[in-house]
Parts: sequence; C-alpha cells; structure tokens
Amino acid sequence: MPSRLLPADLMTLEHYTRTRAEFRARVLVHKKHRQLSVGPHCLWLFEDRLTIQYQIQEMLRVERIFEPAGIAEELESYNPLIPDGCNWKVTLLIEYPDPEKRRVALMRLKGIEDGCWVQAAGNERVFAIADEDLDRENDEKTSAVHFLRFELDGRMRASLRAGAALGVGIDHDQYRFNIESVPDDVRTSLIADLDD
Repeated sequence: MPSRLLPADLMTLEHYTRTRAEFRARVLVHKKHRQLSVGPHCLWLFEDRLTIQYQIQEMLRVERIFEPAGIAEELESYNPLIPDGCNWKVTLLIEYPDPEKRRVALMRLKGIEDGCWVQAAGNERVFAIADEDLDRENDEKTSAVHFLRFELDGRMRASLRAGAALGVGIDHDQYRFNIESVPDDVRTSLIADLDD
C-alpha cells in the first residue's frame, strides 16, 4: 500500500485552485467515516493519505508555496502522519468553544494524550504513542491538539479483519469516556488502512 506522498502526487497551485471545491467536498465526505467523538470534548480524526494530501494542498495554497524546496518541507512535515499499514495515526482535538472553559480544561487535562487507547475485542488495549514530533504540554497546561500513533500487532489486525469489534477510549483522571464498538462505517474505513 503506498503511503508517503511525493511531489508528483500533489496538484499545482493553479490546478488545485480550479478543483479545490470538488476535492474539498470529496475529502469532507471521506472524513465523516474517519472521525469519532470520544466524550463531549474530544474528537479523534484518523488520518490517511487523502486527509494528509488535503492538509498539504491547503498549506501550499495558503502559504503560496510552489518552489520545490518548500513543497519538500511540507511533505517532510506531514508524511509522518500517514499510517503505514500496521498503525493508525490520529489527530486528537480537545474542543471547548468557550475560551475560559477551554483554558481551565487544558490545565486539568494534562497527560490526556497518554490515556487514549484502541482495542480489538479479545485483545489488550493499545495506548497511544503521543506527540513524537514535539512536546505539546508545559508545566501549566496541555495543548488543544495532539498527534497520536497506535501500533497494532499482527494478532490485533487479524482480529479486526475477522470481524472483531473495535473499541476506543480515553482513561484520564479528569476525562473517562469510551466507545465499546465504533460504528461500522468508521471501522471499515480504518481496517482498510491495515496490512495483513
């Protein structure tokens, strides 16, 4: 399964400008089957090649990047967020619309990223490896955005392909929520990311 995006996989700025509305609509439909609300304030976005291509195309557009060196830099930054067949990569968004409530929550939720887990029925929970690119927490608070990687062994991947339910959750002293069985459309989309 091809994972990393190459410069040839990206549209030029001109082509992207012409097709952006159609491409964006396709990506938004695709993302509906790749996101989960875990409790009232945490959204998990399971990234894949298409979602990351969209992020890169948007960055190139906004920053008006068209030089090969700038494109290579964006690819280097975003390619690690594409799953490679034995894992899932998730953007965790902590969402509190009110700025003051968000500030207080981010102080209470330090370490939440380390309490995120996935589990195929009959298997052990797999906890996230979080924020490998840089630390997103300081002495006072955590960030509203974290990047998670879930490494799935061969047994877990085989269980999921054989029909095992997929559960996800967050175990944190201040935030405990789980989904015992993710919806079939999300499960199907995520299993497509996995190699045998």
